[in-house]
Amino acid sequence: MRWDDLFDDLEAQLAAAERDEALAQVAERTRAERAQVGWFDRVAAAVGESVDCMTPAGPVQGRIADLGKDWLVLEESGRGSAIVPASAVVSIGGLGRRSDKATTPARRFGLGVALRAVSRDRSPVAVHDVAGGLWAGTIDFVGSDHLEVVLHPADALPRGAAVTGRRVVPWSSIAIVRRIG
Repeated sequence: MRWDDLFDDLEAQLAAAERDEALAQVAERTRAERAQVGWFDRVAAAVGESVDCMTPAGPVQGRIADLGKDWLVLEESGRGSAIVPASAVVSIGGLGRRSDKATTPARRFGLGVALRAVSRDRSPVAVHDVAGGLWAGTIDFVGSDHLEVVLHPADALPRGAAVTGRRVVPWSSIAIVRRIG
């Protein structure tokens, strides 16, 4: 019987070591998989959820309504919608732990295409830059790396005396583009 007890003990030790090794491998694989996930993968998995996004121009809080390859649209309660370039996101709260590398953004096009659509729409916008500037008017055109805003009051058409100037804003300086009204 002593031999049986000895062998049972050895068998239990071997099983425990195998269990510990398997748990360590699972933990290591989990860490390796998480290391491959980008923050925008987590945003893509949260479309439809409410988040708070900090930008250099201040916070934007709302539901993630749309997403492109380098931008997101937040529907702000009582304020309308805001386009936030991914490059302007300082931090974002409210994302779940879930992410899905297989999830593709709802829109495959980049910021320039989205801004050109806003320009064609001719809606008045407020362009917040990363330095705290605020430029209200209409996006006149969108270049390869910038946009130009015709400055005017939100309730006026961008014509004649209503136009108070023009402002060129490089994409790298855009923090938020909000629809006015």
